[in-house]
Amino acid sequence: MARVLDVDYFHVVFTLPAALRPLALAHRRQVFALLLRAAAQTLLTLGHDPKRLGAELGITAVLHTWTRELTFHPHVHCIVTAGGLTADRRRWRPARQRHLFPVRVLGALFRGKVLSALQRSLARGELASADPVTTRRTLGALHHAPWLVYVKRPFGGAKRLFQYLGRYTHRVGLSNHRLVTVTPDAVTFRTKDGRTATLHPEEFLRRLLLHVLPSGFVKIRHSGLFASRQASTALPIAHCLLADRPPAVPSAAPSPWPSVLQRLTGIDVTRCPRCDRSPLDRRLLVPSAPRPPP
Repeated sequence: MARVLDVDYFHVVFTLPAALRPLALAHRRQVFALLLRAAAQTLLTLGHDPKRLGAELGITAVLHTWTRELTFHPHVHCIVTAGGLTADRRRWRPARQRHLFPVRVLGALFRGKVLSALQRSLARGELASADPVTTRRTLGALHHAPWLVYVKRPFGGAKRLFQYLGRYTHRVGLSNHRLVTVTPDAVTFRTKDGRTATLHPEEFLRRLLLHVLPSGFVKIRHSGLFASRQASTALPIAHCLLADRPPAVPSAAPSPWPSVLQRLTGIDVTRCPRCDRSPLDRRLLVPSAPRPPP
């Protein structure tokens, strides 16, 4: 929290097109790193543009590779400051409250950066392909297709951002509470909107293992004002500039942990899992006497 700037934050999601997923499966480390780098560069480039914002943004990017059905779907979630530090480091320039950058501009710039990086890697032989001609045709076709970028309106502030990141960044493809039934022949788990999916155990394991990252791969990365090299230079300046603003209205007291757990997982720990009685009777369990020897 000491490093998080006390401003609003946008949530921006960059998605890799379906046509590039086979290449990502074959070269996970290279494509995942390229995806994270292109997402950050897209935001920083538009942030530096004097016609857009003309300032250095703070960005935290998180790689996710799954859908609720556990299919392979690489995308990057970016938490972006709603404003930035000007080049002369004398002013904090806020972004528009309901608008960071146009999604079409974000998508077009992101597309150009990803495709350019992929073409350079192919030319250097870093991304071996069984059918190089088809791969080049796929990249060429994607130059004319729109790329999906999603931008969500700002968070309420630094504290809400910290709470969000604490729950969100370390999620995995499937948590235990989504499992419904597990048998030798089928695994059923919840997806979304009350629906479920049922898979053969081998298919379930295949999908689950799609989301195991390469050894040592860092899926959470910081750029701009949040980069390590800025921690002792530009970031303290931004903190000082923002400290001159009127103090924020204090938030309400945090919710009790059982309420937070129920909101996140749907599990009510105050109810008995057998009889659904609430509240639970709390009694001291007396240790049973040891059994006599036979």
